[in-house]
Amino acid sequence: MLIYRLLLTALSPLFALLMLRQLLRGRERLSDLAERFGTDLSARPTSRAPMLWVHGASNGELTGARALIEEALRRAPDLEILVTTNTVTARKMVGDWALPRVTVRLAPFDLRPVLRRFIRATQPAALVSIENEIWPNRFALLARNAIPVIVAGARMSDRTAQRWEKMVPIFGGVIRPTIAAITRLAAQDTASEQRLLQLGLPPAALLPKMNLKSTVDIDIAPLKNADPIAAQFDRVTTVLAASTHPGEERPVLEAFHSLRQTHPHARLILAPRHPARADTIATELTRAGFAFARRSKGDALGDAPVYLADSLGEMPLWYGLAGISFIGGSLINLGGHTPFEPAQCGTAILHGTFVSNHLSAYRALDTAGAALEITDAASLAEAMRGLMNEPARATAMAEAAHAALAPLRGAAAQQEAFWAALADVPKLKALS
Repeated sequence: MLIYRLLLTALSPLFALLMLRQLLRGRERLSDLAERFGTDLSARPTSRAPMLWVHGASNGELTGARALIEEALRRAPDLEILVTTNTVTARKMVGDWALPRVTVRLAPFDLRPVLRRFIRATQPAALVSIENEIWPNRFALLARNAIPVIVAGARMSDRTAQRWEKMVPIFGGVIRPTIAAITRLAAQDTASEQRLLQLGLPPAALLPKMNLKSTVDIDIAPLKNADPIAAQFDRVTTVLAASTHPGEERPVLEAFHSLRQTHPHARLILAPRHPARADTIATELTRAGFAFARRSKGDALGDAPVYLADSLGEMPLWYGLAGISFIGGSLINLGGHTPFEPAQCGTAILHGTFVSNHLSAYRALDTAGAALEITDAASLAEAMRGLMNEPARATAMAEAAHAALAPLRGAAAQQEAFWAALADVPKLKALS
């Protein structure tokens, strides 16, 4: 753990420069920095109701955790919940939920003085950390203060596990104590479970598996009715490239160019995983000769064949507008993004070969013929063209996807072990 602290100290000038860049670009304010350092906190009165700390990295993780947060509020009417996130966009999203007894703020930096101030001021009864948010100093200090650390929907890809294993000879004094500080953990899948056990998670800490993204319920009708842009898309001839990463936009654009040769009225909604990359993608669109409109600038769509959806928190809307969707993070080795959202929204699913983040779900889809695997621009163009030629086939695939994933969707009854683990905390007995 000493090596980790020394490394953070050595890197602190770089962190300071990154924060300064965020401030200069207007992406964050001084008040945001104060939240990250916990300098704006005042101690809670000891008579206050118990507080559960829930932390998620950004929009996707906290969207998945919303059902847990609402269930906790329902189970314990006097419980307060503090949600922390790494991004200002996710903070706004949670704030817009307007849930009673829920406070949201930016997460504290993983620096011991900051964390001591944060823990002393907030006095959490327990931390629920979502998916792969594992922080050495945070977990160590919580354990030292006898505050349980529970990880929900833990995910560890093979790539990440290999990286951690290589680091063990040097940073074993950080990695193993951090994992050992976890009180209970519900992994997303068996593979993540095994990787975490190999890194030192005590078998007794395991809870039944939990995939939070499978619990999200989406009703696309209100989203489409509320947004005037929806009327400008014909779902049969609209393709979505969802949550794309660097290295994926180019083959998507090549495939779309090929598709337009036979389907000149086809439209592409391009929704990058990180909207901050929108300027780079816009340059690539221009070079490829595509006219496009940008969501963030409020552009009118007009006759533009491409809509650059450079926004956050609107993916369900884009799934609802597209009859065919390519799921990003799967054409390059990033493990692929969740298929549960597109399956709920009734869009035909296309994906690359790299789907280790949701392997069981994609296997169920492929076995049922409810998704198509593609490998490059040519196979993506062929899949899009085939489905656009046969709209009934695209509809049948979407319906089959919904049915194939239904057995994997998380039900509240399957999460009782999770609530029992929280109820073991004296201040949280009401959650049982």
